[in-house]
Amino acid sequence: MVQETVYTEAFTGILPDETVAQFDAGEFGSIWRTSIKNPPTPAHRVLVACAGDQVVGFAAIGPATDDDAAAPDKAGEILALAVHPDARRQGHGSRLLNAIADTLRAHEHETVLAWVLADDEVTRGFLRLGGLDPDEAWRERAVDASGATVREVRVWASLPG
Repeated sequence: MVQETVYTEAFTGILPDETVAQFDAGEFGSIWRTSIKNPPTPAHRVLVACAGDQVVGFAAIGPATDDDAAAPDKAGEILALAVHPDARRQGHGSRLLNAIADTLRAHEHETVLAWVLADDEVTRGFLRLGGLDPDEAWRERAVDASGATVREVRVWASLPG
């Protein structure tokens, strides 16, 4: 599964090995099926990138939860964005990013934001090329039951109509 592969790659060396070892494609799949059937709000969406009939990437988007975002009621958030390593540099990520912008604009969002691991220069660079720039906001996110945290930084962009 895309998420297991991407998350294992992204979080190895950042999260405790015990946490990374718990990443399971079957469990991720079960959570996604439930989330798609019963989204947190009607505004939440899942977008997929396919190569033929194979899913090679995905994005999850919804209303922004940051009260300090510019016009928070008009901001959309990228909750997850991932492309399988074997399918990178083929345009899937760029197409997903364009679909995110189009979908959020269609639902009257004026800005898009995302939280990215502070040390993930590759993803931050990709999002920067897509027009999302850091705004100096950061947070510590709890990532497992032991209390381990990772630092994330916020990036954002306007979504002109």
